[in-house]
Amino acid sequence: MTDPKDDLRVYLQDARDVLLWKLDGLPEYDIRRPLTPTGTNLLGLVKHLTGAEALYFGAAFGRPFAGTALWITGDAEPDADLWARADESREDIVGRYRRACAHADETIAALPLDAPGRVPGAPQETTLHRILTHMIAETQRHAGHADIVRELIDGAVGQRPEGLHVAPHDPEHVERVERAAKEAAARWS
Repeated sequence: MTDPKDDLRVYLQDARDVLLWKLDGLPEYDIRRPLTPTGTNLLGLVKHLTGAEALYFGAAFGRPFAGTALWITGDAEPDADLWARADESREDIVGRYRRACAHADETIAALPLDAPGRVPGAPQETTLHRILTHMIAETQRHAGHADIVRELIDGAVGQRPEGLHVAPHDPEHVERVERAAKEAAARWS
């Protein structure tokens, strides 16, 4: 038998690792540049999740994350947590994310799954179990965004640098999918 809390922590850590490897080997411009109409970029995803880790595992359980104010609080400009200013280094943002994750791991280790907490601004209490579940989903969601953004940059895909769990790139497959989309549009529109 495994420990349910440890199982959840392992899944959260796996999602964190996936997110961070998406930055590996890329120059500054590529980790920062917006690749969707809403400005989604790799370093911004890391910065956003730093705030989420600190908020959900820190403030929610009375264990504030030490350091400067988060990008999602106070008088920060809208969406300040979703992109990196030119004066914010990759090392600082990734280092802060790692520290927020370590702080979160301390909260996870210290509390039982049924420990009550309250996310600032939320109307009701929650539990560590619900927060862990939420953060696994949140981190996996953004790791998926990062996967697509990285693919747009240099074609790298998958959960690991080796591209595990991903079919080999096949231009004929893409053409097949495009033909099927056009045929369906003609048929069902």
